[in-house]
Amino acid sequence: MKRILYAFVLAGGAWLASCTSPEEGATLYLTDFLSGADSMDATPAIRKALKQCAETGASRLVLPGGTLRMRPDRAVEKYLFISNNDEGLKRIAFDLSGVHDLTIDGNGTKLLFTGFVSPFYLNNCRNILVENLSVDYTRTFHSEGTIVAKGADWLDVVFPEDYVTDTKNGLLRFRDAEGTVYPYASMLEFDAVRREPAFHANDFWLWDGGVSAEKTAGAAWRIRHKGLVGTVGNVLVFGAAARLNPCFTLDRAADITIRNVDIYHCGGMGVIAQCSRNIELDSVRVTPAPGGGRIISITADATHFSNCSGYIRMCGCLFENQKDDATNIHGLYMPVARVEGPDKLLLCWRNSGQYGVDFLDEGMRVELVDNDSLGAYAHRIVKSVERLNKRYTEVTFTEPLPEGVKEKHLVAADDCYPEVLIQGCVIRSNRARGLLLGSRAKMRIDSNYFHCAGAAILFQGDGNYWFEQAGVRDVVICNNVFENGNYGCLGWGNACIAVDSGIPNRKDSRYNRNIRVENNRFRVFDPRIINLYCVDGFTFTADNEIEMTDDYPYTLNESRRFVFEDCDRINIENEQPL
Repeated sequence: MKRILYAFVLAGGAWLASCTSPEEGATLYLTDFLSGADSMDATPAIRKALKQCAETGASRLVLPGGTLRMRPDRAVEKYLFISNNDEGLKRIAFDLSGVHDLTIDGNGTKLLFTGFVSPFYLNNCRNILVENLSVDYTRTFHSEGTIVAKGADWLDVVFPEDYVTDTKNGLLRFRDAEGTVYPYASMLEFDAVRREPAFHANDFWLWDGGVSAEKTAGAAWRIRHKGLVGTVGNVLVFGAAARLNPCFTLDRAADITIRNVDIYHCGGMGVIAQCSRNIELDSVRVTPAPGGGRIISITADATHFSNCSGYIRMCGCLFENQKDDATNIHGLYMPVARVEGPDKLLLCWRNSGQYGVDFLDEGMRVELVDNDSLGAYAHRIVKSVERLNKRYTEVTFTEPLPEGVKEKHLVAADDCYPEVLIQGCVIRSNRARGLLLGSRAKMRIDSNYFHCAGAAILFQGDGNYWFEQAGVRDVVICNNVFENGNYGCLGWGNACIAVDSGIPNRKDSRYNRNIRVENNRFRVFDPRIINLYCVDGFTFTADNEIEMTDDYPYTLNESRRFVFEDCDRINIENEQPL
């Protein structure tokens, strides 16, 4: 495997990073598989080309440039369980299951999908490079319209012509030109001028399958919902009801590089990786399609990593206007349902976002965790694993269990965590937060720009709802610019850098450890810089700069820059006055 060295320069700072690509070998061209009949659906040609790559051992597939249209009709079909996305029968355009040592060179191609299609599935594959392409859809999975009038508990909204809109049983419904329905489950207001979540706007969750609506005398739809507010001229976004079609799904894959790829839209996360190793994103841009007028890029997290190992590197990336966080890096906690023997546990997923995800392997070292404190009280080696169904798994260990194991306690992998480098990235204008950090290996957050509606960096982890294993051990946050965060929903963060771990018993828990914040610039209207609890070891160095702005109104009573609760070894070298 060849090593490629490249350099980035951003805002006067320079750094070096490295990525990998397969060795040169036989090259296939997709044009050799395309016919006139494929002009409206290149999916069959892609299937043929990937099959020949596998049969001949070709190391490179080059796309033709221009626009390739793809539909679900003749795509590969597989039932997938994807962490933090929705399970289901997926139609897949590029199924790379079992493929090794392959480059897909997009050659500037725009992949344009129609319908519910998942672009890339990388399962049990190794040494894959995908580069030089963009992904978009003819009809987005979410819907958005402009607010033209308002009143008590109602808004009048006008939608673009290509959003086919009507009602069913009194509820607003969205379809495409072919009649396919696009369900939604939430509404959120975006500022049309700043092109970001509106100041202090809240999500309106729609548990009844939609929102009541009626057509007005003009072109608008009158949307009714208790407490509904908005600003005339702003954009109301109707969030997709499910995360059905991520752009890149990595499942037990290794040595994967995604380079120079624009993800303009997809119906789920941009890149979701589970139980995978050595992942590099180089100049991956999650952003709304240029010239299209959309305010939203993709419908969920830009990236998400669950139980990965080796390294995760994101360099020179842009994550903006997506409907959730820029990244979430964590492991999984699987709750105990019953103690079945001296060395055996029955485990059960309690969050549907984790159904069917298998992360336990024979020989793996695991931790046994108290769900109230998130503290590990024992470790064991897995002897055998039997998955009974998508919710229940039996695990036998090589030695007896300790006393005190009980229902709702947790089991999580504790044998390897990914080293993380996030460098030279721009993270802005998306719903919710920036980086959710949970790996226990070294993490370096260096030379990035943050303008997030909530916290820019959040240390999470939870054993009672999301069941996401975290608890960092070695984090350096350096040379970044944090600009005017926490302007969105008040529930998305209470400082630029904060803890939001679900720890019911905080007094004796020190879940996160050894965090260092150095040489950053905080340009903020909100004075809250740091808010931590259950942390052992935190340093805020004297070379951090804090500049107050009046770019947004500050309406809260909290003026403390640094808040610490149930923490040890806290070192603030320069607590600048307001």
